[in-house]
Amino acid sequence: MSKKSNYISTNRSKHYLKCHLIFVCKYRKKLLVGQLNTDIKRIFQSITDGSDFEIEVFESDIDHIHFLIRYIPGLSIAQIVRRLKQESNRQIWLLHPSTLRKKYWYQHLLWSDGYFVCSIGEASPDTIREYILNQG
Repeated sequence: MSKKSNYISTNRSKHYLKCHLIFVCKYRKKLLVGQLNTDIKRIFQSITDGSDFEIEVFESDIDHIHFLIRYIPGLSIAQIVRRLKQESNRQIWLLHPSTLRKKYWYQHLLWSDGYFVCSIGEASPDTIREYILNQG
């Protein structure tokens, strides 16, 4: 299991929740380059200020972006995704309307509707399975 210091304690829970999240640009457009890429990263970092989740690390390729996110139990992945996508989409369209209008003339979108997510932890699944089975 992970070190005790990695856990966050609140008055009702002790937790260590992280997920790997991927967003893809609508129609796999290769837009995450240059100033737009720099701006979208800055926007994502600013969204987490004052949020109940933290982006520990993120990196983009030309048409998608990966995140490692730490979050609290009362927050769903869907809430995190909604906040990140809506806010980043709104802000990036304000900063780069002409560039985005050339690629997305019909709707003001940047991200595809879907996303990839998987939960992660410090321990391997086999370690967790063994720990649970040895509790009896």
